[in-house]
Amino acid sequence: MSLEENYNNIKNQLPENVQLVAVSKTHPVEAIQEVYDFGQRVFGENKVQELTEKYPLLPKDIQWHLIGHLQTNKVKYIAEFIDTIQSVDSEKLLNEINKEAAKHQRTIKVLLQVKIADEESKFGLEIADAKDLFTKFTNGEFPHVEITGLMGMATFTKDESQIRKEFSVLKTLFDELSEIHTLQTLSMGMSDDFPLAIECGANSVRVGSAIFGRRDYSK
Repeated sequence: MSLEENYNNIKNQLPENVQLVAVSKTHPVEAIQEVYDFGQRVFGENKVQELTEKYPLLPKDIQWHLIGHLQTNKVKYIAEFIDTIQSVDSEKLLNEINKEAAKHQRTIKVLLQVKIADEESKFGLEIADAKDLFTKFTNGEFPHVEITGLMGMATFTKDESQIRKEFSVLKTLFDELSEIHTLQTLSMGMSDDFPLAIECGANSVRVGSAIFGRRDYSK
């Protein structure tokens, strides 16, 4: 299928209330521009270096989401323009984002990345640590950061019951924290499991290969 057919196929599967983050990592600016021309405005990148190379070459009304693991020393390179950082997995990182956002007199939206997968390779906060950070935020710490939701990645498995269980853990935490301070975004689900994520309550999905095709891993 063409890029346009892929994109429309995904969009047609999403309820109106579910945000699509088109994951454009490793794909060229020409492909991103093409998807932008179809009407897409929210794109996700994994690596700061790749994002900072693409940013000047593409329309400025794109809402860029950083979805990959972020090192504190890289925050300064994206703080001026990033819309949302979905991968906040430590207080140290949250402090750095707050500091760099203040330098640019802006507030950066972030999602707390919670470890729900049964895999050592996945990053994320333990649930207790996520609650602790959220409490500090609601108490007025991190004034240049707005925690708008949670993000999680399920285990890479064909066991649908396990994936459903992991997504449900994150939805429960989302509901619990929303009673303290309203959250907008529950980011769960990627190309292989986004329909299940939506069933479990996701209102934002991160879809890359199902739109752009297979990634160029040589980069």
